[in-house]
Amino acid sequence: MTSHPHHGIGAVRPEGWVYARAPMIIYWEVTTACGLACQHCRATAMLEPGPGELSTAQALSVLDSIAGFGTPLPHIVFTGGDPLRRGDLDVLIAEAGTRGIGVSLAPAVTRLLTRARLAEVRDAGVQAISLSLDGSDAVHHDGVRGVSGTFDATIQALEDAAALGIPVQVNTLVAAQTVDDLPAVYELLRHHTLTRWSLFFLISVGRGTQLEELSAGAAERVMHWLQKLNVDSPFQVKTVEAMQHRRVAVQHMRREGLSEEQIEGSPIGRGFGIRDGNGIVFIAHDGVVSPSGFMPLPLGRVPEDNLVEIYRHHPDLVALRDVTQYKGRCGRCPYARWCGGSRARALAWTGDPLESDPLCPYVPREQDHTEATSVASGA
Repeated sequence: MTSHPHHGIGAVRPEGWVYARAPMIIYWEVTTACGLACQHCRATAMLEPGPGELSTAQALSVLDSIAGFGTPLPHIVFTGGDPLRRGDLDVLIAEAGTRGIGVSLAPAVTRLLTRARLAEVRDAGVQAISLSLDGSDAVHHDGVRGVSGTFDATIQALEDAAALGIPVQVNTLVAAQTVDDLPAVYELLRHHTLTRWSLFFLISVGRGTQLEELSAGAAERVMHWLQKLNVDSPFQVKTVEAMQHRRVAVQHMRREGLSEEQIEGSPIGRGFGIRDGNGIVFIAHDGVVSPSGFMPLPLGRVPEDNLVEIYRHHPDLVALRDVTQYKGRCGRCPYARWCGGSRARALAWTGDPLESDPLCPYVPREQDHTEATSVASGA
């Protein structure tokens, strides 16, 4: 093992809320093979690996290109499918480590996820894991996950990770079918050890078209509830593909008299700007690169194409990082540089990733457009 420092999540910082040099996180779907059949699966995972899955040699070449981002390096989250279904996973984790690249893991909760296996990936170099919990009991969770017994196994994995000293993020789906159960999920998680609760707001991609997205008004009510939780929650609470949580948080903090510096230095402030293609990029099992896993907008294919070149210079990513190009309400919004809306949902609903996020009900005042443009440009 070399003496390279491992870069953890958050090592890459933005300039003016723009991650132009390197993403903070690279989500890498190392396989689509998985033993579950979740209703909302973005990857439409199957039992066996999909065609075109990158070989070990190809994956190592991708790791070499990620190292080309330079210091500080992005953090990789190996996801799937189920990354534990990939036979060379421990090799990829260790090889990332020799290049100084920090790694987290998003395993599926199946029979492969044992305490012994968790200890192995920890020892190989995994710095954190994420687990999905989509309900407060077996009826709710197993109904979404498609396999009975998954709820009990997820709670066991949460306890195993705590015993092994592995930091855990718990991911929970937010859809019309799950929203009423969220308070019960929170109460359950309060009795367990985790660093972050991340709420994934459904976007109708992959198998997710089987479920129903929240209305904008319902989503806004969830945002205000989450902001109240954040006051005394034992773990961080964040949202995915619902960036307007940042706007709601800023509105709350301004009412409490916090300065802009205090707001930007707060826990939620450290996530400002991060969205599809800005601080995040996604590598599919076959090497196809897109702005995020929820945004099937192909930008190139690794290892044939260089990931650093794609991320820094692809016109679609450059546009996604430029809030002055956003249209409609997002284009006029004074919170655009911090929030930016879900570019993936804009694409899914309108066909244009620069359009307004339909999940956000906020209507900026007309004079806000000038303010948003000057703020985004650093004026």
